[in-house]
Amino acid sequence: MKVKLLRSYRSQKGNVTFVYTVSGNAKELEAFKIAQGDFYREDTTTGAPLWFTTRYIRQTGNLIITSKGKIVPDMSEFDQAASLASQYNGDFGNELAKAAAAKLLDNKANVSTTVETPAIPTVDADLNNL
Repeated sequence: MKVKLLRSYRSQKGNVTFVYTVSGNAKELEAFKIAQGDFYREDTTTGAPLWFTTRYIRQTGNLIITSKGKIVPDMSEFDQAASLASQYNGDFGNELAKAAAAKLLDNKANVSTTVETPAIPTVDADLNNL
């Protein structure tokens, strides 16, 4: 099942709650409705099923129904990125983490696509400096 962020709000207790619309085939949506039970809600405008969470998962994502009937977000891409970044120390690990975070958050503006290459002096330039 796929989810897309619809809105967020702050609860009476002060917690931020994120509201996602849920989409999928008829079988998936029926399984979602059963798993949600008394917590099942639909958008009053569109009739789309809604999923509420206090943890932002990004603008779009996927849901999984566990073997125990719980609905959880598929965070495997985040886990893979964290594992990869933790395997390397220093600057390389930091850069891997930054690039993965930008990709996961659909924030391509923070990912540098250009690499600056230092100028390599030519032999003629070196001779002129003697």
